Amino acid sequence: MPFVFEGVDHVQLAAPEGSENQARKFFAELLGMEEVEKPEALKKRGGVWFQCGIQQIHIGIEKDFSPAKKAHPALVVKNIDQLMSHLSKKEAAYQKDDKLPNAKRIYLEDPFGNRIEILEWQS
Repeated sequence: MPFVFEGVDHVQLAAPEGSENQARKFFAELLGMEEVEKPEALKKRGGVWFQCGIQQIHIGIEKDFSPAKKAHPALVVKNIDQLMSHLSKKEAAYQKDDKLPNAKRIYLEDPFGNRIEILEWQS
């Protein structure tokens, strides 16, 4: 084929109107992601963007918001045990899952009820 997919640029998650500060507390303060400034032409739509490795997570505002309970991003992390310790200290709920061979993984929800998977591949 004359075209090639090179990867994923970003994942967009929906959130209710006026929830940008909650998103900042979760993605920036709790998970340590850096906020990315949105282009001026897109700021009027609301929402907030975060850097996650070389990809981004975009939190988009949705008027009739409903959380994604099944569809979800899967984020790769180094030192998942340290992340779990950090989340426990911050009293952030998560669930361990051992069903994926060669991976340690957890699930948590963002403040809006969207499912987030975080995993570390084991060698």
